[in-house]
Amino acid sequence: MLIGAIIGLERQVRRKPAGLRTHMLVSFGSAVFTLIIMQTDGSQSNRDAISRVIQGIAAGVGFLGAGEIVRQSSQESQRLEIHGLTSAAAIWVSAALGIAAGCGLWQLALIGALLTFLVLISCPINYL
Repeated sequence: MLIGAIIGLERQVRRKPAGLRTHMLVSFGSAVFTLIIMQTDGSQSNRDAISRVIQGIAAGVGFLGAGEIVRQSSQESQRLEIHGLTSAAAIWVSAALGIAAGCGLWQLALIGALLTFLVLISCPINYL
């Protein structure tokens, strides 16, 4: 949850719909799904099971990201505008970092969270 909080805090400060709680829950849920498989009996298909869980998480989080992306067109410009791509990407990264934490790769997850945080704060608010 700490990994998701690092990313979600930045999104919360910028008043994005997917903020602190969303990123914490995505990261935590990904870790829990991964831990469930890792804690079960390590039969011959354990690696395949872990792979399927990770694929399922990635696909499922894609739906959350799609919900974050809002397409609008203004009356004046009649031009299609897309909003929420950065937040959707942050949700996706939170899931990946949760998987890493669930696999016991907490150092990778922490470094990834810090790098993601740096990417999010390095760009001007209205740039993306």
